[in-house]
Amino acid sequence: MPQSVLRNLKQCFFYNWKTLRRNTTGELAGSLGDLGTLLPIMVALTKSKSISLTSTLLFSGIFNIISGTLFGIPIVVQPMKAVASIALARQLTLEETMAAGIGVSTIVLLLSITGLLSRVSALIPIPIIKGIQLGAGICLILNAGSLLSKLELNGSTWYDNQFWAIGAFIVLYGTCRWPRKVPFAVLVFVLGGLFAGVRLAESGASLPRFGLRTPFITRIPTPNDFVIGFGVAGLGQVPLTILNSIIAVTYLSRDLLPDRPAPSVTALGISIGFMNLVGCWFGAMPVCHGAGGLAGQYRFGARSGSSVQLLGMFKIFMGLFFGESLTGLLERFPSSLLGIMVFAAGMELVSVGEDLNSTAPDVLRHGQDEVGHIGHSLDKGTRKDRWMIMMVTVGMFVAFRNGFTGFIAGCLCWALLEVQNRVEAWNEDESGESTPLLDSQI
Repeated sequence: MPQSVLRNLKQCFFYNWKTLRRNTTGELAGSLGDLGTLLPIMVALTKSKSISLTSTLLFSGIFNIISGTLFGIPIVVQPMKAVASIALARQLTLEETMAAGIGVSTIVLLLSITGLLSRVSALIPIPIIKGIQLGAGICLILNAGSLLSKLELNGSTWYDNQFWAIGAFIVLYGTCRWPRKVPFAVLVFVLGGLFAGVRLAESGASLPRFGLRTPFITRIPTPNDFVIGFGVAGLGQVPLTILNSIIAVTYLSRDLLPDRPAPSVTALGISIGFMNLVGCWFGAMPVCHGAGGLAGQYRFGARSGSSVQLLGMFKIFMGLFFGESLTGLLERFPSSLLGIMVFAAGMELVSVGEDLNSTAPDVLRHGQDEVGHIGHSLDKGTRKDRWMIMMVTVGMFVAFRNGFTGFIAGCLCWALLEVQNRVEAWNEDESGESTPLLDSQI
């Protein structure tokens, strides 16, 4: 093993350990920051028999621990949303869902190890990347709205109504400056688990049963399963994984944790490929990393890989000793509490757009004067163009609920503005005139 890898593992280990000791409450609360995305999708896929809950908990837990160890920041392991949505809509079988995850991860892995993914990501303008992040954040907020809008503003359903959502919102923002003292996500998880347990007992359904579970299954996808699974659900996931689970995560980690080395595009791509080429063969849910999950973990206090390591250990325990019997409990977790957690993660992700024209990586790279001070490097027109590119990406992402559509729209907008800039520059050269930049207008 190269010395650089060993050195990185050692640094991540000590950083995780020191951060956990200094920020125990924050790491514990942050580990639960992605539950609003994970639980609904995982439970729905389990009920439709498209995945194995035992395998999903066990392998995603193992991958949580590995990710926290290798990257040293709260890189989450979350569902591939495009695969999940199509699997639910088309009622894909377990084998077809396995094939979708295996196919996506194979393509991502090949793009990563050949270096193509890294070279392409370096060419994408920062405003488009910011647009993908903001679009994902707004989609999370809209998802939260869909969860909360189904609730009633009365007490007829005592365990899940808008009163609980309002209360959770007040606690969330009433204590947002003291995440270490008030672990919001832990409180929500305990309260939601208590409510779910009471509802399960009242319904007379089977309670979770303790006993050793194994993730091994005997079914293997056939060529026809790959044609249906990858063709129907996998192809659409590939660009979303590359944009939101790899490129956006790399840049988001730089924004949220500037003092920590950001995981490279290649490393994240290899990680996603490895996770699914191992777990999907056992019926585990197709997974990826994600900007929304990282934002959620950070919002609730996580600052190191120890948060996802704690979550991984909890998942492994629940998968090995409870497995599929947890389905009834998980599906009764209150939507009022999950919705507020999803909303908070979305707001954290949206906030990364505020530095587009101030401290974004490309501005810092090109906006330093001779002595290294950051000055007003962008004129008014450039700032307006960057904002337009970002918002066009956001708008089309949200309008079509598709990150790839937003990416294409952003690239087209950037290209058209570049053509106009070149035409204007050519006209100025032809006329021998130029327009000075006035610092007073910046």
